[in-house]
Amino acid sequence: MSFQEAIQRPSGPHLSVVIPMYNEVESAVPMLDSVQSALATCGMRWELIVVDDGSTDGTVKVLKSHAAKLGPHIRIIALRRNFRQTAAMQAGIDHARGDVIAMLDGDLQNDPADIPKLVHRLLQDDLDLVAGWRAQRQDGWLLRKLPSFLANRLIAKVTGLKFQDLGCSLKVFRAPVLKEIRLYGEMHRFIPAWLSTVTSPDRMAEEPVRHQARQFGQSKYGLSRTLRVLTDLLAIHFFLRFGARPGHFFGGIGLILGAVGSLVLTYLLTLKLTGESVGGRPLLWMGFFCVIAGLQFLTTGVLAEILARIYFDGNHARSYHVLPQATVAHPDEAWHG
Repeated sequence: MSFQEAIQRPSGPHLSVVIPMYNEVESAVPMLDSVQSALATCGMRWELIVVDDGSTDGTVKVLKSHAAKLGPHIRIIALRRNFRQTAAMQAGIDHARGDVIAMLDGDLQNDPADIPKLVHRLLQDDLDLVAGWRAQRQDGWLLRKLPSFLANRLIAKVTGLKFQDLGCSLKVFRAPVLKEIRLYGEMHRFIPAWLSTVTSPDRMAEEPVRHQARQFGQSKYGLSRTLRVLTDLLAIHFFLRFGARPGHFFGGIGLILGAVGSLVLTYLLTLKLTGESVGGRPLLWMGFFCVIAGLQFLTTGVLAEILARIYFDGNHARSYHVLPQATVAHPDEAWHG
């Protein structure tokens, strides 16, 4: 069933809410209750998928116990170990059955009551992504707001996406489009950028949402993530420009180095033919190594092209592993609403 057919069917589009959680035992029950309360009258059939990312503080036990009281529309996916947030998000996306997928963190800083507003904007404006914008962010200035501000400006410069708050976890997606990409590594910070590889940035928008101070536990992030953001930016810049044609990147460098080395060696050969000694000149070594490096970059480009075709044509391995669990209900069951 296409997305347009899903919107137009009598029961309306189905919504899947995906929440990754890691060592959030105190937030587990309030989070489930807040989603249940926020979506009770949203007018859509919905399900909640909570992915426990290998918690060691009893989070998964509390989640399963409380989910059993709320109903089968609350599904708990327990990963075998801590695979980190991106893999947990991908696990939730893979298990989501809805036409629309909403994602948010499990620390209660995002308000689930904003989900219907974002879903309405997505459907009304026929968008592929509506991201939350924490206009009144309730975090510390030095450790959270300042790094986030700088990161958002840098990311916007590199990717060309004009978002105010790429770091907000509350986002709503059209499911068929989101499932066109695979999340791995630390890609959760740049989902809009990766999404731009399969859809136009014009089909993405931001919507102001509420933000609350953390009520329980401690943040899993600190200033150390700044370095990871920078390295991830280099990766995404490369992928956005050369992901489907890596041979152009490596081959271009190889041709430049090879050309420089060839010119240097040709110059030295001319001097040698005129009777000058070139054996002890540093320029000889530079020309030689430029030619060798150029050949290496060219062969690397060929290998990268082969790997790119394997990546795009093959079945990709999953970045997570799920603990055995009971069989999921029939697709027409286990929905709320």
